[in-house]
Amino acid sequence: MPPKNTQPKYRQIADYLREGILNGTFPAGQPLPSEEVLAKQFGVTRPTVRQGLTELRASGLVEAIMGRGTFARSPHGRPSLTRPRGVRRTPEARYVEADGIRWTDAEPPVATRTDAPMALAVLLRVPPGEPMVTYDALQTADQGRLRQLHRTYVPFSVLIDTKYEEEAPPPAPELYTALADLGHELHFTEYVRTRMPLPDQAQALRLPEGVPVLQVLRVTLAEADKPLALEEFHLPGDELELSFRL
Repeated sequence: MPPKNTQPKYRQIADYLREGILNGTFPAGQPLPSEEVLAKQFGVTRPTVRQGLTELRASGLVEAIMGRGTFARSPHGRPSLTRPRGVRRTPEARYVEADGIRWTDAEPPVATRTDAPMALAVLLRVPPGEPMVTYDALQTADQGRLRQLHRTYVPFSVLIDTKYEEEAPPPAPELYTALADLGHELHFTEYVRTRMPLPDQAQALRLPEGVPVLQVLRVTLAEADKPLALEEFHLPGDELELSFRL
C-alpha cells in the first residue's frame, strides 16, 4: 500500500501540475485543467486550487490570462526572441546595437544628478558617492511588443576639462559618439545576471508574476581599460535569450 500523501492539498495540486508541465503532459502554451475540474479531482474548494496555482505562478511555470484561463509555461522551451549583444561602429562612424532593433523612448530622457552607489562605483572605479549624470528611459520597439528599461550613468570626473562640464552629455548610444569625439578609443564589457524585478519594473515591462528580469551592465571603456560610463538594462526574462559572439 503506497504511503499516504500528507502534503497540504494545495501543494499536492501544485506538484501534480508541475510534474505534468515538466514531462509534457501539459504542453507549454496550452490551458491547464480548469479550477472546477481540479477542485473535483482533488476534493477541495476552488480557493485551495488557486493557492496551488499561485505557487506555480511564483515559480514561473504558469501564466494566468484574464478571461481565458491558466496556461502552462515550460522551462525547457526555446525562447521566441534571441537578441545579439554588442556595439558596432558603422561606416558613418555611428555606434549602433548589434541586435539592430530600433528603440524608441517612451518619453524624452532628462538628465538628473545621482551619486554613485558602491556596486557601480566599483565598476566605474570612482569613489562611492561621486556625482554622476544619469538618464532613465523606458524603451519600446516592434509597436510596443518589445520593452526594456535603460539607464545611462556618466561620472562627473570623466567630464572634467571637456565641454560637458557646462552641458550634460547625451545618453547612450549617442554618448558613444560624444566620447569618441573627445579622442577616446572605445570598447565595451557587459555583465549579465538574473533577479526578480521590483514592482515598478514588473509593471513597466508588463511581466507576469514569477518572471525574472535579465540585468545587463555595460561598461564603456577607453584606453588602458579606463571606465568612462555605465549603462544598466533591464529586460524581460521570459521568451528572451541573449547571444554573444566570442
